Amino acid sequence: MKLGKKSWLFIAIGFFLIALVSLWTVYSQQSGVKKQLKEELTLANSRLGSIQIEQLANNQSELEQQLDEIIKQSEAARGTLSQPMNSIIISDILFSTAEANSVNITEVSSSGMTNEELSGVPCLALPLTASVEGDLSNLVAFITQLNGDLSTGFISSLDMNITDPASNQKPSVNIQMVIYTRKES
Repeated sequence: MKLGKKSWLFIAIGFFLIALVSLWTVYSQQSGVKKQLKEELTLANSRLGSIQIEQLANNQSELEQQLDEIIKQSEAARGTLSQPMNSIIISDILFSTAEANSVNITEVSSSGMTNEELSGVPCLALPLTASVEGDLSNLVAFITQLNGDLSTGFISSLDMNITDPASNQKPSVNIQMVIYTRKES
């Protein structure tokens, strides 16, 4: 089925309108957030003028409790990041997730470990690139499950190639992901 010039024009206009509406929505949300932040800043400035030293002394115990809670959360996060980064484990997660979602991994590569800082914590990062083929719904399920299964990593980008159903080619996706582990000092 060939599309005429008018059809392509309408499609282009449709995409342009969708992009324009999306940009307007983002702008509107940012304007609302900006207004809210200005109000909060004004309120904070007015409170700053009325704070007394006695109130600060009373808040010390509350702040110490919050600090203890944050330290506990930090320890839990460090425990999660301290999981071993064994390429066999990562490969097992990758291939078992592919098998569970009926997709085929055609290529996996990595540039090797790098030193990075994640929220102020020194870490080792393992960037991976994977090429995967399969049905479109299975590819989406694979990506979703993989992002959830990699507790110390995330998918940084993906490039999906959706093919014409009449062709013999299967849809494919190129995934770039990064897996972190805490660097022991």
